[in-house]
Amino acid sequence: MSIEVGTASWTDATLIKSGRFYPKGCSTAEARLRFYASQFPMVEVDASYYAMPTAAISAQWAERTPQHFTFNVKAFRLFTGHQTERKFFPPDIQPLLPQNGKRNLYYRDVPPDIVDEMWRRFFEALEPLRAAGKLGAVLFQFAPWMSTAPRDKAHVQHCADRMTPYLTAFEFRNANWFDDRHREATLAFEREHSLVHVVMDAPDVTNRAHTVWEATSAELVIVRMHGRNAETWSGSTTAAARFNYDYTDRELEEIAVPVREIAKRAGRTHVVFNNCFEDAAQRNAHSMMRILQQERFA
Repeated sequence: MSIEVGTASWTDATLIKSGRFYPKGCSTAEARLRFYASQFPMVEVDASYYAMPTAAISAQWAERTPQHFTFNVKAFRLFTGHQTERKFFPPDIQPLLPQNGKRNLYYRDVPPDIVDEMWRRFFEALEPLRAAGKLGAVLFQFAPWMSTAPRDKAHVQHCADRMTPYLTAFEFRNANWFDDRHREATLAFEREHSLVHVVMDAPDVTNRAHTVWEATSAELVIVRMHGRNAETWSGSTTAAARFNYDYTDRELEEIAVPVREIAKRAGRTHVVFNNCFEDAAQRNAHSMMRILQQERFA
């Protein structure tokens, strides 16, 4: 049983601007990653959601981190059902996209040959991390409107098939997936495909998937800490505003109890702080590490 704590990004703009995590003079991409990796054993790559990563960049990540450091990599937004502006596609792909007058494209709008090329490039970008033994899970954070409707379920199945044999985690945001009618079927689907179930700690609002403390993969459990700011959960124009929340030690102590319990059901457990506003995620992650360490020797 291994519990590793980290954050969802080490390059968040508000984190860097705050000046409260990185030491003075730590101002390059290489220096920041090396410092981050001296503080935490894992990280979630957020940038790969916004733009297709490259093998050259991930090779640098592998080189700049210790031997047993782990990267969970978020899937590119096109794959997860999100609207994708043309500018987020690789430059050489952009002229090949359908000229249909749409500013945003969805997976279904993109010709199959271009879709195949996007998948090829994504796997190519993962390879340096996989070869170095530093690739954890690939995280699919599906759009909130991706429900259990037949077309959406077919796309989720398609992603599961495409990702074989990579260790893959699915985070569902739509409430349907874990309502009373669909909960057991969703967990059965994750188990059948050896998908990592993502436990969400998030605001108690009606328009999100329920928090379900289950393990569906023998390899890994992921607990993602989104903060509990109900006022900003919907409608915020920026991710920083949406996840602006600072967990108290009491809240972290309460969450540590089910974390340690569920960790008994998988080889590894990742607790990832996604409350990326200034240095809140890093501070809370350090606190969680301390709390878990105290419990270990209690």
